[in-house]
Amino acid sequence: MVSTKPYLIRAIYEWCVDQGFTPYIAVKVDQHARVPSGYAHEGQIVLNLSPEATHQLRIDNEQVTFQARFNGVVHQIDVPIGNVVAIYARENGQGMAFEASDAQEPAETAPSPAETGAEPPDECPPPPSPPRGSHLKVVK
Repeated sequence: MVSTKPYLIRAIYEWCVDQGFTPYIAVKVDQHARVPSGYAHEGQIVLNLSPEATHQLRIDNEQVTFQARFNGVVHQIDVPIGNVVAIYARENGQGMAFEASDAQEPAETAPSPAETGAEPPDECPPPPSPPRGSHLKVVK
């Protein structure tokens, strides 16, 4: 059975874009996630998925892939769905958090919050601060 996670990611992405918000995903960085080195912080990276920031964005049932510029250099980004830990709108933090799973093993069906007695989180965690300041300068 296919996990509901990729469907939820696509739905929240579409909602963000329709509302004029900037969709961000938080990703667990490991050997399966292809992201630019040097931009991850404490094993995670936050990526902007807005149409203006990405090229050839594809969110399928297995992975999120796109091209993006980091410090002016184009990088191919490939993130297994299992490594996505959250998707949310930058402007208000609304979205959904997930548990990161091993990208190589098929996802198991998790018990629902009603079955475990756990309450789902109301808000996603805020994105970590950028790794460094802007490279832009004011020219007069």
